Amino acid sequence: MNTNSNTYTVVYTTIIVIIVAAILAFAAMSLNGRQVANMKAETIGQILKAAKIESGESNAEIINAYKSQIAEAYTVDLTGAKKGELPAEDATIFTTSQLKAQNYKIAGGESDATLPVYVFKNGTKVVPIYGAGLWGPVWGYVAVGTDGKIVGATFDHASETPGLGGKIKDDPAFSAQFDGKAFDFNDVVPFDIVKGGAPAGKVNAIDAITGATMTSKGLGEAVNAWARAYAPVLAAAPCCCEETQAEETTKTEE
Repeated sequence: MNTNSNTYTVVYTTIIVIIVAAILAFAAMSLNGRQVANMKAETIGQILKAAKIESGESNAEIINAYKSQIAEAYTVDLTGAKKGELPAEDATIFTTSQLKAQNYKIAGGESDATLPVYVFKNGTKVVPIYGAGLWGPVWGYVAVGTDGKIVGATFDHASETPGLGGKIKDDPAFSAQFDGKAFDFNDVVPFDIVKGGAPAGKVNAIDAITGATMTSKGLGEAVNAWARAYAPVLAAAPCCCEETQAEETTKTEE
């Protein structure tokens, strides 16, 4: 065959493309299991971090910490009624893609929404949130204790700006603001992320990230949409809001 002909060039290029495509497909299939395992461990690590439960760094340590501390995991509908179980023996959880699907149902008030709840042996409940940031999806987990106060929170994102919106994940000081706060389902907004700073003493509000207005707004909308969806579950715990308000009233009277 004439190696300088157009036919040779087309045949040679086609063969190379087929070989490269086959190699890439094989590599993707071979690594898929590992990628899924890493994503699962990362998600469970976020759940544990929100609940302030210690775990190791390896996938096995994270999974084992979850299995040893989880009391039950199940799904509920928008009324708070249980729909199914999430078996602890194989650490079954909802992925971000599953949360995305449920986010559409929450927005539409669809009765067949299926929402995960993770309950640990110390009584802490962890629920997810999912929504839209400035450049892409944002999501996270909020842990609520038996007294109704928030134990902790973790957040993540797909493509928020580093040093600005990316702080929802990278700046521990932001998520730390949730600690000790609470959802107030009697308020117009159960939980407020306030541009310019939250009012002093307000139990259901924190400061927004300076310079990241749209990310903060998107995260706040996500937190509130999912908080309202979980209200039948989270409102079952004693609300510390009334206690805080009573204390403020007493101080005012004094």
